[in-house]
Amino acid sequence: MSPGAFDQAWRARALAGEPDAVAAMSDHALAPLWQFCFYRVGKSRHLCEEVVQETLLRAISELDRYDPARGGDDVVPWLKGLARNEIRRALAHEPGGASLDQLWQRIDREFLAVHRRLETEPLADEVIARQETSELVNAAMAQISTPHREVLEAKYVRGQTVRALADAWKTTEKAIESRLSRARVAFRETFLALVRTLEAEHAAAT
Repeated sequence: MSPGAFDQAWRARALAGEPDAVAAMSDHALAPLWQFCFYRVGKSRHLCEEVVQETLLRAISELDRYDPARGGDDVVPWLKGLARNEIRRALAHEPGGASLDQLWQRIDREFLAVHRRLETEPLADEVIARQETSELVNAAMAQISTPHREVLEAKYVRGQTVRALADAWKTTEKAIESRLSRARVAFRETFLALVRTLEAEHAAAT
């Protein structure tokens, strides 16, 4: 299912217990949730699996609280909000978990400030892809919205051309270039916010 498919009609089916509706949420959200949680739990696969599973179970039990209109008919933003609480709970029992949680809370505040500025600042035409910063690149990619991440991965990870993307997504090359441009600035600003926060954390620890 596409992100915009998780509307009021889908919510009603899921609340009614239709297996296909509940399965659609899990199928759609599994990869974005994993990407969102992995770095926030210190790259622990075990903790990440636990957090993602608990988030999905909680989502099923609290589905009546999901408001499609607030997330643009995409359930993932709501699930990420649930995941933050599950991450905090999991880290509370881990050595150094409190510090990691505090670090990501600071990063989140910077991300919010960055995203508020995206519509008013000039767009940049660059993607940071140096090998020595690959972990930060992956962390930044996990934080940007699904549409931004999808187009960047298609272009720069899978190497698809603008024309191929336009054909695959049934739109124009100009529309793809515009989407890429917006995704680049989202990635760049998010990456730089992450770098600034990590540098400050490193300086405080030395």
